Amino acid sequence: MSFVSFVVTNPTLSPAERLHRQIAFITEVDKLKEVFRQTVVTQSRRAENSAEHSWHFALMIIVLAEHSNHQPLDVLRILKMALIHDLVEIDAGDTFAYDVKSMADQHEREAKAATRIFGLLPPDQCAEFRALWDEFEEQKTPEAKFAAACDRFHPMLLNCLTAGHAWQKHGVTQDRVLARNAHVAEGSQTIWEYAIRMIDEAVVVGHLASKP
Repeated sequence: MSFVSFVVTNPTLSPAERLHRQIAFITEVDKLKEVFRQTVVTQSRRAENSAEHSWHFALMIIVLAEHSNHQPLDVLRILKMALIHDLVEIDAGDTFAYDVKSMADQHEREAKAATRIFGLLPPDQCAEFRALWDEFEEQKTPEAKFAAACDRFHPMLLNCLTAGHAWQKHGVTQDRVLARNAHVAEGSQTIWEYAIRMIDEAVVVGHLASKP
């Protein structure tokens, strides 16, 4: 919904109140820069933060959209998903992909965070952002499936480019990487086939342990 149509159809917030809430949201989400992931960046090998992941993930969507299983795609909608999906980590923290215990209540923790964080926005934007977040979580639409494919591919790529840093740190093996990320193929068979070759090479060079 555009700003103009909102003003006409929903006069509950004055323009000043609307702007205040939008700035409050923008201020709050700066905290995502302080949420650190298990993956590391390729040059300094410091921990990647979730805001950096969101940026890189969004750029991947623009560059790789042609490899989606489904065409045409609403790329703008996927970009919105990419940029807002991990905002919930401000409250819920980053859940490592292979931490089974933490993953048990991940969706519950993140849904609660989505309610609080998106609730800072004016009602129409809150509803839009929550709908996009839910769409990503459900992974039923072509856009959500492609978004999920890129989201899962990104840490695999960084691990391959950093000598398997997070994989080795946590004792992750090839079979677990393949099992965890197999649904990349639902969004892009091409990207998944590339990922398999990449993972196989990581095993060959000793950056990822094969199945024990």
